[in-house]
Amino acid sequence: MGGLDLSFFNFEIISKFVLKGFYFSVELTLVATIGGVLMGTLLALMRLSSSRLLSMIAVVYVNGMRSIPLVMVILWFFLLMPSLIGHSIGAESSAFITFIAFEAAFFSEIVRAGIQSVSKGQVYAGEALGMTYSQNMRLVILPQAFINMLPVLLTQTIVLFQDTSLVYAIGAYDLLKGFVTAGKIYGRPEEAYLLATVIYFVMCFSLSTLVKRLQAKISIIR
Repeated sequence: MGGLDLSFFNFEIISKFVLKGFYFSVELTLVATIGGVLMGTLLALMRLSSSRLLSMIAVVYVNGMRSIPLVMVILWFFLLMPSLIGHSIGAESSAFITFIAFEAAFFSEIVRAGIQSVSKGQVYAGEALGMTYSQNMRLVILPQAFINMLPVLLTQTIVLFQDTSLVYAIGAYDLLKGFVTAGKIYGRPEEAYLLATVIYFVMCFSLSTLVKRLQAKISIIR
């Protein structure tokens, strides 16, 4: 096929094939982050609960999800969902459900660590003011915990964005799928994968740099 064809790197390729996949990858990242944090916070509270049953349920779920490769979870959800509900929900919808369920296990551990990082004195102060456990958690502990864990949450979100490329396994049209489709149509798969690599690297490296700066600012404030 000869050397690399640099003419492949043009705006027409990006606009016709890549932007659609880029939008889906970003949407999947945002939805999975929000849903994962909400579900993860619930799991973290269950794990820290005085109820052994709730704690055990959270432990089994979190450890179970963290022990299975994401691509396997994606495939199982995609293949089993139609059997469970009686009809197909599509690759994209399956990806949303899978990523929220999977990322919740990782966000749960981040939230749990954030809650435990809050000084016990803050907890006792809330109790001294007559706050209930839920009021103390909602108004005193969680706000401080989220500030403490913000850099880690953002770092996990960047990892999540990278992992969205795995939905290619079930045919979802993500960022990587856009590049691969263009590469097949124009007969330049090497250039397609190279450009995809560059785009992923630039985006993730830039975001990681911003997170490091944010972490430094938070450390100074604290």
